[in-house]
Amino acid sequence: MSPASRLVAAAVAAAALAAPARAADPKPAGKPIDLVLCLDVSGSMNGLIDSAKLKLWDIVNELARLKPTPDLRVALYSYGHDTYTPASGWVRKEVDLTADLDEVYKALNGLRTNGGTELVARVTTTALADQKWSKADGALKLIFVCGNEGADQDKQVTLDEAAARAKAAGVVVNTIYCGPGSDGIAPGWMGFAAKCGGKGVSIDQNRAANEVAIKTEFDADILKLDAEMNNTYVRYGKLGEEKLANQALQDRNALAAAPAGAAAPTAALGRAASKAGALYRNRDWDLVDRMKEDKDFDLAKLPADELPDELKALTPAERVEYVKKKADERATIQKQVAELTAKRQKVVDAERAKQPKTDAERALDEAVKAVVREQAQAKGFEPAK
Repeated sequence: MSPASRLVAAAVAAAALAAPARAADPKPAGKPIDLVLCLDVSGSMNGLIDSAKLKLWDIVNELARLKPTPDLRVALYSYGHDTYTPASGWVRKEVDLTADLDEVYKALNGLRTNGGTELVARVTTTALADQKWSKADGALKLIFVCGNEGADQDKQVTLDEAAARAKAAGVVVNTIYCGPGSDGIAPGWMGFAAKCGGKGVSIDQNRAANEVAIKTEFDADILKLDAEMNNTYVRYGKLGEEKLANQALQDRNALAAAPAGAAAPTAALGRAASKAGALYRNRDWDLVDRMKEDKDFDLAKLPADELPDELKALTPAERVEYVKKKADERATIQKQVAELTAKRQKVVDAERAKQPKTDAERALDEAVKAVVREQAQAKGFEPAK
C-alpha cells in the first residue's frame, strides 16, 4: 500500500470511530444479507437516481422471495458531488446499514446531482471501513458501485487495493456501468468487479424511467389496501411519531417517483408489496412488529410517556388486546395485497411478453436482481418456487 493510501485508510477509520453511536437494528430474523448501494451523483446521473427511486422496492421484493427469508440491511452512499469534501474523495455516507427501509428511501429521495469527480475505489473502501458488516456465518455481504466514468480515476487508492480490502473483509463488490458494454471504459468496471469476486454489468440508466408503465385492474385496490395497512401501525417510543410520519412521506415519495403521464404508479405499487412482505420491519417504533418479533417484550413495562394516546387510557391487558387486533388486521391486509400483487404481475408479464425484444442494456433493477439472485444462491439461498 502506498503512503498516501495508508493516510486515506487511517482517515476513513478515524471517521468511522468518531461517528455517533447508532441505535441497534432489530434482532436478525434469518441469514443476513448486507447490501450497500453506492450511487454516482455527478451531473450526468439523474437517470440513475430516478431509476433507483422507481425500482428500489422491486429489488426488495426480489430479496423477499429468497428462502430462507433473509435478515436484510441496506446502506446508501453517494459519490462524485462537487459539494462533498475533497478529503473524503467526494464521497458521502447517506445511511448506515439498517433494516429501516423507509430511512433508505428517504435518503435516496434526497439525492441531487452536481459535479464531479467519481472515485470508484474511494467509495468502495469507505463503505468497507465505515460499515459494521455482519459477522454471522453464511452472511451475504454485497456492495454495488454504480457510475458512468472511468473506474480508475482515483490517484490515492487503487482498484487493486480496494479489491484486496474487499476480499479480506469477505465482501463481494459488484459494478454497474451506466452505459453500453461496448464503451471503451466499460472493461475497467468489469475488471474491477472480477478482482473483487463480484460481477460487472452494464445498464441503460434511463430505461426504468422511460419504460411504459402497465396499468392493471388491480392497481387501485392495492393502493387502497396499502393506505388501510398504515392504520395498523401502533407507534411507540421516542421516535414513534417521527417514524410514522416518515412512513407516510415515503408513500408519497413512491407515488411521486412515477414519470409524468405514467399509466401506473409502479414505485408505489412495488412499495405496497414490500410493506406486505417479510422484509419491511419496524419493530423499533411499531408495537405490532415488536410484539411479533420479540417474544420477551412486555408491553406492561413500557413507560406511559412512550405510549401513543390511544393506549394510555387502557389497562395493560386491554393494550395487549388492542395491539393483537391491529396485528390481525395487518395480516389480513397483507395477504390481500400479496394476492392482488401476484395477479397484477401476471398481467404485467403477459403484456411485456407482447412487446418487441430489443438489444438494449438492462435496467438497474434487472441487473441488480439478477446478480443478487446468483450470489444469494451461492450462499445457500433459493428463490421461491
